[in-house]
Amino acid sequence: MAMKHSALLALVAVVAAGSLPGYVIAADAAKPAVSDAQIAAIVVTANAIDIGNGKIALDRTKTPALRDFANLMIKDHTAVNDSATALVTRLGVKPEASDTSKSLESASNTEQQKLRTIPAAGFDRAYLENEVAYHRQVLGAISDVLIPNAQNAELKKMLVDVKPAFQAHLEHAEKSLAALDSKTGH
Repeated sequence: MAMKHSALLALVAVVAAGSLPGYVIAADAAKPAVSDAQIAAIVVTANAIDIGNGKIALDRTKTPALRDFANLMIKDHTAVNDSATALVTRLGVKPEASDTSKSLESASNTEQQKLRTIPAAGFDRAYLENEVAYHRQVLGAISDVLIPNAQNAELKKMLVDVKPAFQAHLEHAEKSLAALDSKTGH
């Protein structure tokens, strides 16, 4: 189950970590920077984005190991979205768009356009570098923003449970990038 949650949170972290414009941490320490409804929307948006990135990779790469990784990202992120949707439905939480979820979507449109148009010879490296950077940022966001701001215990538990899976995705992306480097001499 933990692997299923990792993909969803990857994009969440990019925005929550402050790397995308528009993310604002609330000045009032007593008020969460993001609400549970906003966290739900961030999680769903983030997963949908990494599913999209994986689909682009399947369309563009011929490398078997990278195709396997892209399929894993699609599978895990889809499972997380299914799980997150079921949880928020059961809790009666309606996902609410925020500056963060909107920034995620905007940034992903730009990144996905780059991935679609980069010359084939550079695609594998660009995709893996994006996955490494994204997963690193997500881990920070999970710890520093999402978990501390989640008010519902079940939502918080889901976020805690997804951290090891996110770490595993990061390690997989790093190893794949290192293997690519050893083959290409980078």
